[in-house]
Amino acid sequence: MSNEVKKVVLAYSGGLDTSVILKWLKDTYNCEVVTFTADLGQGEEVEPARKKAEMLGIKEIYIEDLREEFVRDYVFPMFRSGAIYEGTYLLGTSIARPLIAKRQIEIARETGADAVSHGATGKGNDQVRFELGYYALEPNIKIIAPWREWDLTSRTKLIEYAEKNQIPVPKDKRGEAPFSQDANLLHISSEGKILEDPWVEPDYDLILSRMVTPMAAPDTPEEITIDFEKGDPVAINGEKMSPATLLAKLNELGGRNGVGCIDIVENRFIGMKSRGVYETPGGTVLFHAHRAMESITLEKGAMHTKDELMPRYAELLYNGFWFAPEREMLQAAIDKASERVTGTVRLKLYKGNVIVTGRKSPHSLYDEAMVTFEEDDVYDQRDAAGFIRLNALRLRLLGRK
Repeated sequence: MSNEVKKVVLAYSGGLDTSVILKWLKDTYNCEVVTFTADLGQGEEVEPARKKAEMLGIKEIYIEDLREEFVRDYVFPMFRSGAIYEGTYLLGTSIARPLIAKRQIEIARETGADAVSHGATGKGNDQVRFELGYYALEPNIKIIAPWREWDLTSRTKLIEYAEKNQIPVPKDKRGEAPFSQDANLLHISSEGKILEDPWVEPDYDLILSRMVTPMAAPDTPEEITIDFEKGDPVAINGEKMSPATLLAKLNELGGRNGVGCIDIVENRFIGMKSRGVYETPGGTVLFHAHRAMESITLEKGAMHTKDELMPRYAELLYNGFWFAPEREMLQAAIDKASERVTGTVRLKLYKGNVIVTGRKSPHSLYDEAMVTFEEDDVYDQRDAAGFIRLNALRLRLLGRK
């Protein structure tokens, strides 16, 4: 095994699991390890990962702030599609994996590495998402997934291995963690342990970190406006912002008003069901605002076609096929439809609710003269009789039989 891998790029958080993986890779494969730590807005300092990697003898260390690229090139294109998985999930974890995979492959090329590694388990979706990304970008890359190979099958064994190899174990890692979390600028997911029984109500005081519950939110609605250009948000309350800054601001606004927490049971790609609590405050506000913007700027046929494409797009993204040609084909259609999705949406945020109160656009297809209940000279209501009779023809023929 020692001759199979010369150098591996590890997706490294600096936490206990990936630190153990780092040491295990060196011991098991007798190879060089390059660490890659991405700041995707998870809310934790990433620089400590550098010191830990240095302490573990790593010479090539990559720590990168990818927040703007993440939101601009991954989150916003996804929101243009209106993607939502199984009617509830805004794909917060799913959308982060392609960018991490892409940078790992790029770093592998830069450093001459012949392998990449991740810390995803053999039961989850992330192993699939990472590895489909790796293979799409570098078909012959060697992939090492320690959780599918090693015998460190419990928290106790993991800590014993860490202590044996002088890897610092934080005090909060010595007990069994009450649940597992994954975070980025779009959302925070909480799964496992105390959340595994779908009948047991989550302890939101323990779980929530980016938002308050609707019950604890202010009693006064907060009104905001969001400006869009070609389907992407560009300003809040008239103030232009970069993509990452704008999403962070929406997190703040949505979070303090109790917007964006869901408790769901979803179908994982590999077949099992999984229960999780997801916090997506800014994304939830954006989802509703974007839909409102589309409602006056998208023509009926285009809107309905886009709605038909959305579940397919969402499933592709959930399953890890971001780099697949069919996702790129769908994206091209979605981006074409978004060319006129420009204007302003006004909303009220109130105790978990996103209430649309107004929308306007220079490309609006809404015609007050056409829809008025008052007398008008642009629509002959008698035309509707023939329209209805033609649409009823097949039903009448069937009814006669």
